[in-house]
Amino acid sequence: MLARCLHHPQLCCMVHQMSVAELPIQIDTRQVAAFCKDRGIRRMSLFGSVLRQDFDPTQSDVDILAEFHPEALSRLGLDYFDYCEELSQILGARVDLCSKLNRHIAQAIGNEMLPIYDEA
Repeated sequence: MLARCLHHPQLCCMVHQMSVAELPIQIDTRQVAAFCKDRGIRRMSLFGSVLRQDFDPTQSDVDILAEFHPEALSRLGLDYFDYCEELSQILGARVDLCSKLNRHIAQAIGNEMLPIYDEA
């Protein structure tokens, strides 16, 4: 499915809305769901090069936005840094995990996010 990029139409005419099955990496959605449930993550989405044709599995990392329950985030501490390693093992690729995006980055990626877990 194609969707118009509304945030920066001068930079992109059309953005391909990718499905999990079309990703250049394998995702075990059951493992991701278990990971998220155990850590108080409400929603997890991919963004960045993993959703584009310029993704290189040998050099690119997988950008992930994790939306935590407030109580889970407040008690997280240094465990957060272990989450990248755990997700890297689940996805078979290096991971860059974010819990909040800079507002300029959030606007730039806009519709270019692919949810891989949503507790709803």
